[in-house]
Amino acid sequence: MNLAYRDIRHNLFRFILTCLGLGLLLGVVLAMIGIYRGLVVDALTIARAPAVDLWVVEANTRGPFAEASRIPGDLREAIARIAGVSSAGSITYQTVETDYRNDKLRLYVIGYELTRPGGPPDIWQGRAIAKTHYEMVADRSSGLVLGDRIRLGRSMFTVVGVTRDQVNSGGDPAVYISLADAQKLQFDLAPSASRIAAARGAAGASRDTVNAIAARLQPNASADAVAATIHRWKHLSAMTQEAQELILTRSLVDRARRQIGLFTSLLLIVSAVIIALIIYTMTMEKLKQIATLKLIGAPDRAIIGMIVQQALALGLIGFAIGANLILLIKDYFPRRVVLEPDNVLILGLIVIVVCLLSSGLGVRAALKVDPATALGG
Repeated sequence: MNLAYRDIRHNLFRFILTCLGLGLLLGVVLAMIGIYRGLVVDALTIARAPAVDLWVVEANTRGPFAEASRIPGDLREAIARIAGVSSAGSITYQTVETDYRNDKLRLYVIGYELTRPGGPPDIWQGRAIAKTHYEMVADRSSGLVLGDRIRLGRSMFTVVGVTRDQVNSGGDPAVYISLADAQKLQFDLAPSASRIAAARGAAGASRDTVNAIAARLQPNASADAVAATIHRWKHLSAMTQEAQELILTRSLVDRARRQIGLFTSLLLIVSAVIIALIIYTMTMEKLKQIATLKLIGAPDRAIIGMIVQQALALGLIGFAIGANLILLIKDYFPRRVVLEPDNVLILGLIVIVVCLLSSGLGVRAALKVDPATALGG
């Protein structure tokens, strides 16, 4: 006869409610882990999209994602002629707010040269940009669909393609347009401001400025050697794809990682305390029954097994409820939630350890029970 099973069946409704409440708490812990992983994935998505090996930016900056960078766009030809470079393309990045369906829509606008690196990694619906002006590929999270027309600056763009999971580190959906359109959007002044600039003699400046040049290398070329060659030019800085990703994870999401990590640790501590209190309360409620078991000769290991099995059942059922809940609703979060199997497995192991440790209070109380109390009134 399994004592834990018989006791749970005797108080089944209360046990199920307890598991449900603990499951919601553990679901929040899983959500925090998934949100952190989503932050990291979002931070790296745009940097990985062009599938390049080297980023060339303004000297003494750390790339177009962590810091502002502006360099002449025609430098792409000089970069492309460096030994080991197979192709290079100029790219601009900017955040724009526009009106869409009577609401404000915030977009991360990426401008790229149509025949060079920098475009969307894949097209989910529609086609890639074929014209140098007024066509756009948008991420589906923006809500834009094929054929939509949307104003950016003073120009109207038509959505000809839709991509997936292309957002910046802030969660803003990315849209891709041609480099010429992006430079016009970034540097063209409003008519009144243009007249003021002309009156000051500041008009006519070149608009061929970009935020970065992305380069792909030949199969046997060394990214570090090519970066060292570019560094010798003094007015430019170059970093490998690995270095760029390291900067992104350390600068853009580091504070969020520590914040979410602390919050997750606090939730795990709260879960441990709750499990301990529940098991302790369940044990205290049946002290007389435990005393009766001792009186009829039940070994201590049977009583300890009952308490530990109840704690494990409580934790594992609650964990299963929380995990399934988050898997069902994670696509409805405003930011991406990424749950890796190893994260779920590690949290499951932590829950088992927490349950075993938390059952200690109940075991201690049960072992101290005097069998003579079973004969009391």
